[in-house]
Amino acid sequence: MAKLAADNLTRMRPHTGLNWSQWIRRFAIAISILCGLPLVMVVFAAFSANTETLDHLASTVLTGYVITTLELATLVAIGAFLIGVTLAWLVTACSFPGRRFFQLALVLPLAFPAYILAYAYTHVFDHPGIVQSSLRKIFDLGPKEYWFPEIRSLEGAALMLTLVLYPYVYLLARAAFLQQGLHGFETARVLGKRPLAAFLSVTLPMARPAIAGGVLLAVMETLADFGTVSFFGVQTFATGIYTSWFSMGDRNAAAQLAVGLLCFALFLVLLERLTRSQDSSYNKIGISSSPPPIQLTGKAALAAWILCSIPVIFGFVGPAVTLLIMAINSFQDFLRPRYLEFMANSIILAATASLITVAAATIFGICRRADPSHRLSALTATARLGYAVPGGVIAVGLLIPFAAIDNAFDDWMRSTFNISTGLILTGSITLLVLAYMIRFLAAAMNAFDAGEVTISKNIDAAASTLGHTQISILRRVHLPLLAPSLLTAMLIVFVDVLKELPATLILRPFNWDTLAVQAHRLAADERLYEAAVPSLVILCIGLLPVYLLCRQIGKSP
Repeated sequence: MAKLAADNLTRMRPHTGLNWSQWIRRFAIAISILCGLPLVMVVFAAFSANTETLDHLASTVLTGYVITTLELATLVAIGAFLIGVTLAWLVTACSFPGRRFFQLALVLPLAFPAYILAYAYTHVFDHPGIVQSSLRKIFDLGPKEYWFPEIRSLEGAALMLTLVLYPYVYLLARAAFLQQGLHGFETARVLGKRPLAAFLSVTLPMARPAIAGGVLLAVMETLADFGTVSFFGVQTFATGIYTSWFSMGDRNAAAQLAVGLLCFALFLVLLERLTRSQDSSYNKIGISSSPPPIQLTGKAALAAWILCSIPVIFGFVGPAVTLLIMAINSFQDFLRPRYLEFMANSIILAATASLITVAAATIFGICRRADPSHRLSALTATARLGYAVPGGVIAVGLLIPFAAIDNAFDDWMRSTFNISTGLILTGSITLLVLAYMIRFLAAAMNAFDAGEVTISKNIDAAASTLGHTQISILRRVHLPLLAPSLLTAMLIVFVDVLKELPATLILRPFNWDTLAVQAHRLAADERLYEAAVPSLVILCIGLLPVYLLCRQIGKSP
């Protein structure tokens, strides 16, 4: 039937259909080239420039960048694995009071950008914060007469990132546990294995690919983070890129550091692809045939309830309440013209980027459906690379060629017409929106694919036999059916753009500040009460896709 549809699409109205298909493919190729451009330019700039600044960095801080980045990624990976897997198993395999609530509530920390969580916890646990001030007052202690864990540290940054990133592991692990059911676990128990031994020897290995994918996603986000590590004074590759670009004014050194960070990211992409390819090798048992969950009572039920409560309280409830109190005590009017301007800038950027990104994802989806060839698969893989590349690397990779284009055009206009055009591309939001599209295109493509697989190709065949062209089928069949998925994709990209910090800091036009930039600037100046206002607005908007995700989880068994 699908072959008949393809033949009909080729025969019917060949001139119009062929031109339309060609244009769609050209758009897909152009988007793929744009997505690969930052990576190529970063590598080219890094290897074609002198290495004076890099040599200086290598003799001073480069080793520290490497070690700190690896330590941070390792700590977050361990923390996200332990929390995500443990809680996913509890809410999937066990029954206890509040289980249905925690299945949804454990996703809530995903709404927090890690840097906003850092602002809230710094206000509470830093030396002048509520906790330490209360301890000094109660026990009459001097500033150096007691020891307290330092929140502004590598460990503190790892904790903040773990609290907001463990839901990646939790969601994928829970899905894997639901798919395999409890048969393997119960069989191991019947054969004499203790519960922990049965879980480690049977259940965990079967879910390993999904869990590994979640951990790698958390590590990729850790590599891309700038706001948290910058605020806590942790020197990673992300902070090194920003420092080289703005403090030292050396774009070549920034590009060379970006290559180092890019190597980390691409290595993780390869690992993620490997785990995904291994996923099909595991025999998954449907949940419909699974035994009922293990009933927990007494102390076991209380322990499960406490374990599930801890990440919800510390990853969402506590920081949200803290930010709300700080925002109220700041006595700031978030409806005054300046804040309305920040909101307008953020909304314009997020809305524009989400529309363009979803349109690009739709183009790729149409091409793959019409022609699932290896060539298009390669283009799609290139387009998906952006999700693994930190925003700072994309920003550097785009600024290098487009700044050269701007300067060359301005020089030509000056010499030819005695007119200065200024920075047409790099001085506008155009480049920033392009960076967002590259960064979040994979998220939009994933949402599109989730809806597209539900549309049978037999529908295309039936429509084509009735005389409809490809564009007619897209307009009258695909887009109406894909509307929920496209709306979800737009919302996800919208919120991701709203939270994105490093690319916005590097590429934003002069005097064009967003909520994320304003929150970062105020927090960097230690004006945490004032930083709570834009942070709270970002959090409220970030709850929208999390709400949709919770609704989807609520429909699952």
